[in-house]
Amino acid sequence: MHTITAWSDAEGAARAADLFRATFEAEPDGVWAAPGRVNLIGEHVDYNGGLCLPLALPHATFAAVRRRDDDVVRLVSSLDPEAVWEDPVSSIAPGAVSSWAAYAAGPAWALREAGCAVGGFEAAIDSCVPLGAGLSSSAAIECAVALALDELFGCGYAARGDAGRAALASICVKAENEVAGAPTGGMDQATSLRGASGHALLLDCRDSTTRLLPFDLAAAGLELLVIDTRAAHALGDGQYGRRRAACEAAAARLGVQTLREVTDLDAALTALADDWERRCVRHVVTEIERVKAVARLLDADRPDAIGALLDASHDSLRDDYAVSCPELDAAVDAARAAGALGARMTGGGFGGSAIALIRAGDEAAVARGVQAAFDARGWTRPAFLSAVPGPGARRVR
Repeated sequence: MHTITAWSDAEGAARAADLFRATFEAEPDGVWAAPGRVNLIGEHVDYNGGLCLPLALPHATFAAVRRRDDDVVRLVSSLDPEAVWEDPVSSIAPGAVSSWAAYAAGPAWALREAGCAVGGFEAAIDSCVPLGAGLSSSAAIECAVALALDELFGCGYAARGDAGRAALASICVKAENEVAGAPTGGMDQATSLRGASGHALLLDCRDSTTRLLPFDLAAAGLELLVIDTRAAHALGDGQYGRRRAACEAAAARLGVQTLREVTDLDAALTALADDWERRCVRHVVTEIERVKAVARLLDADRPDAIGALLDASHDSLRDDYAVSCPELDAAVDAARAAGALGARMTGGGFGGSAIALIRAGDEAAVARGVQAAFDARGWTRPAFLSAVPGPGARRVR
């Protein structure tokens, strides 16, 4: 079984700092880390003003950063340490940056748009968040770099506590939407910046308020297994945007600002003539209700009872929202057959990861069942990690 292990803060900081020194022949001013996330439930509702329930992973992206005295930005990633991206900070803009650099450079543009005088800087990025796994590796880059620039250029967001981190998350969303061109909602950035160890984050995407819910599965004799299907996951290929546009069109036809305001699902479905819009609305409205139900169960210290809600979430994402894929469906079906209490795809879909709520000690059996399903189809074997709520973005050196 291939297990993806999280780095300690010390290891991640050392890796990023070593890459910085090797590339720029200087010492960074510091190293900042921001976690990936896994969403327990509440998929494709963030841009509909809904509720979601993610948790920050112990797996993080590390950014070693140094402020420069000019306006030059230089970026390097461990994925291709020989290729250094370089441009003036003034040239960073929507449509002007491609590839992974858009996620690292984008926060500089968004902070400048917000009125912070960000100048030149150098950054070296290393990460143990799996890429393309639907675990928010892109937001982890944005949040690590944004937190570094916020401190180095005196923007002052993080110094204002959770309210400042909420504002910084919105800045990172703007960077991802406009510079990287991915029309995502705000769940990923909010989780990366506002998550906390031992807790899931109940996020109200209508007003950005949050509530931390205790999420200690070990105490309940449970584990949350993440299954990286290795099926490529991308949000910039138009499929994500098509669904968001359908939701916005349906909301306009129903006379509400977002689908969160739909209170009578049957009446809403009757009022819509387009079957695709009806399917999108049905998923969003029922998914928000599932989030509320899971939150109530966690408040009642009943994480063992959420499995059926996870199953229903996946079925809705597969059948109505149509964002699953054969690899995700196979992983979910195999996990359920191997004894999982519930399983669902997580993240934007079209590939990426699934999660399975399992009894402690069943990890190997469930993983074997999923591997056998993939082997039978001739697919690349999946990777696995245990989702334990970790800390939000922070300075680590």
